[in-house]
Amino acid sequence: MDREAFGARGKKLRTPRAAGIAGIAFSVLLAVAIVLLRISTPSNEAHPGAWLADSGQRHTLALGLSLIPFAGIAFLWFMGVVRDRIGEREDRFIATVFLGSGLLFVAMLFAGAAVAGAIAATADAPTGSPLRADLLETERRITEQLLDVYALRMAGVFVISTTTIAFRTGILPRWLGVFWYASALILLVNSGTVPWANLVFPLWAFVLSIHILRVAPKDEHEPA
Repeated sequence: MDREAFGARGKKLRTPRAAGIAGIAFSVLLAVAIVLLRISTPSNEAHPGAWLADSGQRHTLALGLSLIPFAGIAFLWFMGVVRDRIGEREDRFIATVFLGSGLLFVAMLFAGAAVAGAIAATADAPTGSPLRADLLETERRITEQLLDVYALRMAGVFVISTTTIAFRTGILPRWLGVFWYASALILLVNSGTVPWANLVFPLWAFVLSIHILRVAPKDEHEPA
């Protein structure tokens, strides 16, 4: 076997496992970040921003926000290796939706985290004057719209496109595909009324990653 063929075989062996590992890292980081953000910013319509007075809650929020950039990086890596695994078999239309929805999801995720971080940073700033309740409520609503509506729906589109690609390339069992389409439906129809619905996406990524890691050793027996 020449060096070029050996390199191609090495790439083929590494790609599925890289996708699985990146997917698991993304799902764990995002799930932990979502939980930390939820418990650190409880809803209190009577006293908006009351949680900012608690330094412990602000520190919990800061920890959750610090995980989001790493979750986004892991997700981009996950997208890259999944697309590399599909290779020349990909449909250009579906692949465009796959790539666009994934990038938009990361953009919305980062934007929502940035607004939440700005709220906490403003509260920590020694301005000497209390933050206006209406301003806090507006910033909170912006964060919720970015994370629970726009990012969530882009995640739903990403799940649909990924599932469709997996079906067309024959790398996905039908029973798992049904679960994935159901997950996408939850992500698409939820409008932020179910706070924990955004955990469906990291759960989906975790299941997909485990599946990739389980089937990856089969590729070792394929000819170079």
